[in-house]
Amino acid sequence: MDPPNQLCLVLAIFLSMFSLSSMPTSAIIPKVNVSPQMPSSQLPRHLSKLVENLCNGNVVENCKFCLKALSTPKAIATRNSTQLGTLIMKLGAANVKATLNVYDEITKKPGSPQALKALNCCVEAYKYAILSFEMVSSELVEDPQTANYDVAVIGPEIANCEKELIDAKVKNPRLLARNQFMKYYVEMGYEITSTLELENPNEY
Repeated sequence: MDPPNQLCLVLAIFLSMFSLSSMPTSAIIPKVNVSPQMPSSQLPRHLSKLVENLCNGNVVENCKFCLKALSTPKAIATRNSTQLGTLIMKLGAANVKATLNVYDEITKKPGSPQALKALNCCVEAYKYAILSFEMVSSELVEDPQTANYDVAVIGPEIANCEKELIDAKVKNPRLLARNQFMKYYVEMGYEITSTLELENPNEY
């Protein structure tokens, strides 16, 4: 893909990801005393430099969520961007599986045909997302450029899911929260794969 076309695609992807209304952060994750773009010197000391740099990245809109998700021994123990990227993909895939369970539970309840259609659309979007996260994990070392693209294209799938829910008037806080989580993991995945592209400019 030519660089100008790739840039346009990436811009379109992220515009579609964030064009829909989002929930307030405090409604879906524990409160953390961190500003959206906090200097590394003011971040919790137990976090690794890799995690600090990622959560302060340009693509990561929600630093609070990023810090919370990566404030774990496994994340802190990562020694390079590839290891951190692999962990983020595993976390993203785990979130997808948990979300699919929520959708499966809700689709079993009585509802309108339009609502069921929207829910099934979201199920397909999340099935696509889990395959993408798993695929990106295998691409991180050999082809970070492709990994970067493959994690980015999850965004429009989730945005379309949200649109379908809105159009069908499906108002479920659990689904809204889960969709928001997914966007955050896509941001984190895009940020780490972008970092890997810069770190390995001659390896793909």
